[in-house]
Amino acid sequence: MTVTVRSFAKINLGLRIGASREDGFHELLTVYQTIALHDVIRVSVKRGTGIEVQCNDPRVPKDESNTCFRIVEKALSALRVKAKVVIGIEKRLPVQGGLGGASSNAVATLLGLERALKKSLPAAERLRIAADVGSDLPLFLVGGTVLGVGRGEQVYPLPDLPAIACVVVTPEVGVSTPKAFVEWDRMQSAGPPGAAVPKKTVAKLTASAASDRMNELGRELSAWLSELHSGAPSDRSRRRGRAENQLLELVRAGIENDFEQVVFPEYPVLGEGNRALLRAGAKYASLSGSGSTLYGLFASRAAALKAVSRLRKQGWSAQATATLPRQAYWRRMVVSG
Repeated sequence: MTVTVRSFAKINLGLRIGASREDGFHELLTVYQTIALHDVIRVSVKRGTGIEVQCNDPRVPKDESNTCFRIVEKALSALRVKAKVVIGIEKRLPVQGGLGGASSNAVATLLGLERALKKSLPAAERLRIAADVGSDLPLFLVGGTVLGVGRGEQVYPLPDLPAIACVVVTPEVGVSTPKAFVEWDRMQSAGPPGAAVPKKTVAKLTASAASDRMNELGRELSAWLSELHSGAPSDRSRRRGRAENQLLELVRAGIENDFEQVVFPEYPVLGEGNRALLRAGAKYASLSGSGSTLYGLFASRAAALKAVSRLRKQGWSAQATATLPRQAYWRRMVVSG
């Protein structure tokens, strides 16, 4: 039996980097948002044993380092099932682009595997397995607008908000997330460029500042959620004389992605792409994760399509999409099987 599943992407609406942890990760605070761009995953279960990964993109690993391979291995063990599993990955999302493609692929594979086997893991076990495989995976077991804390793997659903038009720009540069964290630590330690910074020194020097940044974003999120639940319009809404999409209210609170401070100077084309999105009419533009993908939020689909046309004429690889609310995320996920 073959099950076909859409593997949706995510963007980050703000991202704060905290101090380095003992396990080598950093504390993070972010709001994830699923969007309609996606890969396609096909999971087949046959007689025998073993895991086979197939992909139309040669950059995607096909061995045990692949997130889909790893999650199937863990799921089969947890379900106490022996089977030959073939995973087909049709890549449409950029590889290592900050859209969570590999993480989303793994979760789509897990859900496809359960459907193919006609067996289900308990929700808590599913989340545990996902977090073991990678920090971004659990968000794709929630979908929509999701609060991420810890190293990003602790996820909490936020109110399911209306979709908003979005334009994604994918410059042809690759950003290494581990290197971006190293550069962030170096910058926070105020050491000379290129200097090696011991982890303990970084943690000591950045803990206070990191806590302040995390608290700042926490206050912004709390104020936004308070407005949503109270129904009281914000000062910004009152000044505009009408209610606005709540996601725009959130990002206009001043949230930022800390990675931009290190990635934009290192890769000037990314800063240029961000500015191009704003000039094309984006109400808000930002880096997703550590990049290299950029996105802009637009007031309407028509405005997004007009921006795509303008950006492509300028030489940017751009495509229009929309944010994907939680209900739509789950409704559109399984294609067949």
